[in-house]
Amino acid sequence: MQVDTLVLNGIVFNSYFKQFRKENIAIKDGKFFYIGKKGKEFFQAKETVDADGKYIIPGLIDIHLHIESTMVTPATFSYGLIKNGVTTIVPEPHEMANVFGIAGVKEMIKASKNEVVDMFYGIPSSVPATAMETTGGAIEIEDIEELLQTESIKCLGEIMNYYDVLTKPDCKTNQILDFVRSNYPELIIEGHVPKLLDDELQGIAFAGVGSDHTHQTVEGMMERIAIGMFLEIQEKSMTKEVIDYLSANPVKEHFCFVTDDVMADSFQRRGHLNVLLKKAIAMGMSIEDAIYACTYTPAQRMRMYDRGVIAPGKIADFVMVSNVADFSIDAVYKNGQKVFERDLPYVQRAVSKQFPAPFYESVKLAPLKAEDFEVPIETEKKSVTVRTIHVQNGSTFTEERQDTLAVEAGKLQWMNSAYCLVKTFERYGKNNNQAHGLIGGDILKKGAVATTYSHDNHNLLVVGKNKADMQLAANEVIKNQGGICCVYNGKILSMVPLPVGGILSEEPLEVIASQVEELTDALKSLGYEHYNVIMSLSTLSLPVSPALKITDHGLIAVNEGKVVSFEVLGR
Repeated sequence: MQVDTLVLNGIVFNSYFKQFRKENIAIKDGKFFYIGKKGKEFFQAKETVDADGKYIIPGLIDIHLHIESTMVTPATFSYGLIKNGVTTIVPEPHEMANVFGIAGVKEMIKASKNEVVDMFYGIPSSVPATAMETTGGAIEIEDIEELLQTESIKCLGEIMNYYDVLTKPDCKTNQILDFVRSNYPELIIEGHVPKLLDDELQGIAFAGVGSDHTHQTVEGMMERIAIGMFLEIQEKSMTKEVIDYLSANPVKEHFCFVTDDVMADSFQRRGHLNVLLKKAIAMGMSIEDAIYACTYTPAQRMRMYDRGVIAPGKIADFVMVSNVADFSIDAVYKNGQKVFERDLPYVQRAVSKQFPAPFYESVKLAPLKAEDFEVPIETEKKSVTVRTIHVQNGSTFTEERQDTLAVEAGKLQWMNSAYCLVKTFERYGKNNNQAHGLIGGDILKKGAVATTYSHDNHNLLVVGKNKADMQLAANEVIKNQGGICCVYNGKILSMVPLPVGGILSEEPLEVIASQVEELTDALKSLGYEHYNVIMSLSTLSLPVSPALKITDHGLIAVNEGKVVSFEVLGR
């Protein structure tokens, strides 16, 4: 029997029994042909590989992530994934969609087509996420129709503005859901429903949303599974209670692991989905269940029935590891071809100008002045009570608090307070909106930071303790057509240029990882205390993440779904 490749003496993971078995594997035409005891006496192979007792598991599959969160191109992302054993992903490019609309989605798909990793896209469903922000682009029903007709689409990406879905029957998101349910009833619909329980959660499920990837509790998981929702567990949900529940109960078909957002330095230093796999094992989940949740169940959720298992007729994506508990990768195969080997050179070639010219000209702001960071107050009082955003390490959720600050000559004396000023500037040249607020807690204690990497609208967001540093940081970002800049005492401590749409770099992974690590260290040196300072910073402008955030429209009370005043009226 002629085959292309024969892999001998492997300890092969059988997904259907969740067992390891010592077997041989024959591969033909990029697919698994045979798994069993027969070997060289039966098969004539062009190439024979002796696995020598190594473990062989399916290629890892991540069905919920955003490439833009790593601030790299699809080519760079694929390079990083392969060495971590990830062979298939379902990215949702809602960051690029917020900047460029359907053109951003199409260009990301185009940039992914010839990469080693299979990338099947989700359509951004919430662009903009709310009506309380200005974005560079939008995704409308006609855009969804076009993408479904012309591209390899796996799902409608996360429905984010759950408040509107529940309270506004005629809102844009409900119109999208009605369109999908009527015209594409088999299309998978992904969800973003933090903290929802009981009637509100079931209202979202009734609308067609079939999953949730947000921060989970045992109570929340039980309610979601009970109504048929699929759980996508990201690292921040991997508490002892959550892992113990998933390990001890018969819910293995109802969850998988996903990364959602991975910073470039973490990607380079720690890895990707393999990090969650190893962490689950270390926390007590069985090796078999952890692998199952990184291969079989994500494939089933996205109806990718041609992968996620090692079985005849399935795509021959697999990983060879010496020690399955610590998942030390020896080799990775894609479509039956070896694409990574630990002891051989693995070098990335950087490619510049991969996108159309307008993608490098998206920041349409003139240089800012120091007075742009003053806060005028229309009152003759000597003090005023205002809302403040409170940041706390351990979460990207914030709290609303209130405080009273001094006013002199019609200006708030914020620089003499315990707070930073946070200000956002609409940067697409549409309306010149600006908004301001105060922010405290585990945030900067000195200096300033400015960024166009600010979810999901990606307007220019500036946080700082004094006007001069804020001005310098903001203007450096504007000059570079996007990025993140950290400043202290008139000196630039760190700059991460993001020239593609103000959110992506075309540098190799090693370079952008080093830049992000340097930026993180700089922010921490200025007093920012957070497990992920860049994600904390960038979600200050995310108006679907509780509780008080800021966009170019003003302060957003997320749970109420409305803009609220900076000054507390009547105080």
